[in-house]
Amino acid sequence: MRIAIIVFPGSNCDRDMMVAVESLTGRRPALIWHKQNNLDPVDLAIIPGGFSFGDYLRCGALAAHSPIMNALHDHAARGGAILGVCNGFQILTESGMLPGFLARNQELKFICKQITLSVNGATNCALTASLDHKQTLQIPIAHNEGSFFADPETLNSIESNGQVVLRYKSDKYATSSNPNGSLNNIAAICSLNGKILGMMPHPERAMGKGHESADGKKLLHSIFEAIIT
Repeated sequence: MRIAIIVFPGSNCDRDMMVAVESLTGRRPALIWHKQNNLDPVDLAIIPGGFSFGDYLRCGALAAHSPIMNALHDHAARGGAILGVCNGFQILTESGMLPGFLARNQELKFICKQITLSVNGATNCALTASLDHKQTLQIPIAHNEGSFFADPETLNSIESNGQVVLRYKSDKYATSSNPNGSLNNIAAICSLNGKILGMMPHPERAMGKGHESADGKKLLHSIFEAIIT
């Protein structure tokens, strides 16, 4: 299994993701600098969290025009799998690889906390096919611009096509099921072919061994299973 992690100036979760991937696969993924024009054949490309280019203009707006993005578009056109986490999700929407966009949190504050997620049983996401749709996941978020927004027509299309993968879900510790004001409680969506997944929660921060949860392993395992079958 060949995995690459794309690194931008301001990425700060690339090493965390590298450690998480290596712990589950036994192989260290390649770290690819954003100025690289090509991408060697990989099974999965990951865009990690962070503050690419300092979130200048809009989160992910400058990163979406980095040289490596042309190679990622080619990878996606060939049916390649892509995972974008937090800032990676923002970059995927800014580059047009996923619909909608991520706006400022509803309360205009940075949020960093453990949250509960439900798996959408109607999703068409190939990368999460092995997840139990009846289970919930405990995975942390850490973002300032995580409120998913789309115009009514786009939102209806996303829902109708099964592109919603994860939703924020209330639990006994939460006063609200929606931490950032995302439409329809959306925490993660996928592309029409189910091969590109963008999510605001950080699975690499839910790996057990000192983390509050190990549910990130379940999600990453699902992705790895999907790309090798």
